[in-house]
Amino acid sequence: MIAQAIVTKNNKVLMVRQFVQRGAIVWNFPGGGIEEGESPEEACVREVHEETGYIVKINRLLYNDSYKFTFIAEIVGGEMFLNKELKDNDDILEVSWVSLDDNKKWDQVTLPILEIYINVTNEMRSD
Repeated sequence: MIAQAIVTKNNKVLMVRQFVQRGAIVWNFPGGGIEEGESPEEACVREVHEETGYIVKINRLLYNDSYKFTFIAEIVGGEMFLNKELKDNDDILEVSWVSLDDNKKWDQVTLPILEIYINVTNEMRSD
């Protein structure tokens, strides 16, 4: 199981560019595997910190399926950096804020989740 976060500020999303198992280099939401004894929320907070340097607070569950939990989170501390001393970060090439409008960065994995996020946040604003 995987836990990941959508973290936004100023119309940009926090993303990591990484190698994936299928051999491609893609942009993903920060996140990773849920360790034994860890809740999805705890894993998400840990993974975001390990991959990006930011400390986040989970605001709500956005989406989950049979293998992935996606949370909406906000930054409460830390600063952006890529810790290459962590072996688990070997696959990560870059951490960046990516514009919501940058269609070249979104793929068949991230785009559907991003669309859910946009719909949910638009609904929250209209309430």
